[in-house]
Amino acid sequence: MTRKAVVTGAYGAIGKAIVQGIAGYGLEVILAGRDEGKLQRTVSAIRKRLPDALLGYAALDLSREKEIREFSEAWEGPLHVLVNNVATCPRARTETPEGIEMQWAANVLGYYWMILSFAPHMKEQPDARIVNVASYWAGGLNFGDLEFTSRYYDNDTAYRQSKQANRMLSAGFAKRLQSDGIKVNVCHPGDVISKVSSDLGYGGSETPEQGADTPVWLATSAEVENLNGHYFEHREKRPCPFMSDTRGVERLLEVCAGYSGRQW
Repeated sequence: MTRKAVVTGAYGAIGKAIVQGIAGYGLEVILAGRDEGKLQRTVSAIRKRLPDALLGYAALDLSREKEIREFSEAWEGPLHVLVNNVATCPRARTETPEGIEMQWAANVLGYYWMILSFAPHMKEQPDARIVNVASYWAGGLNFGDLEFTSRYYDNDTAYRQSKQANRMLSAGFAKRLQSDGIKVNVCHPGDVISKVSSDLGYGGSETPEQGADTPVWLATSAEVENLNGHYFEHREKRPCPFMSDTRGVERLLEVCAGYSGRQW
């Protein structure tokens, strides 16, 4: 049976390279993102380099629970690998149609909703893995004002707190999903010039392929098939104080559940 993977944020610089890397190992990869035209062009570009790649796509807004839930409900068969990579970093504060601040909705709740919705498809599948793409640029999570309703919105501050939350969610889900045979790890990708880095005012010194190396390795390598609940940079396991904050992790999971009422 061909192993199947979903990669969110699949047409960005790093996302495209992650898809290509995973497809190169023979997995069938479904690209998920909002812009159908970009998804189609990404699939075509990868197929030019990998003619035998097994690719498909799903157009949905990953900042909206309803669309993620519909994506999951339409899914047929098992899922073996989920890579949460979607990220947005608008320079001005914006909200989803549901009134949720956009970075919190896409970068954090999008990860939470994808895991919540697709873990049932991964349960007890051989070597099931979830890889969350975070960043070493993380910190400043403010439980008192997660959506910047009272403090000044700064996209860098919002991005850093979302990446801290990604690491913490990884720790929480690693614990919850272990009994179902699903491993959850999180990583910093490489420093790549992308829309997110440009919106943050940063550059990048690595190619998209270099940036995708650790996420692809976590998604495919036999070296890590038994590792669970860890943070990695450049294929190296690193200590993460955010993931060690057990009370904070549980509080974050409760907060995320409060947006939909769904929890483990």
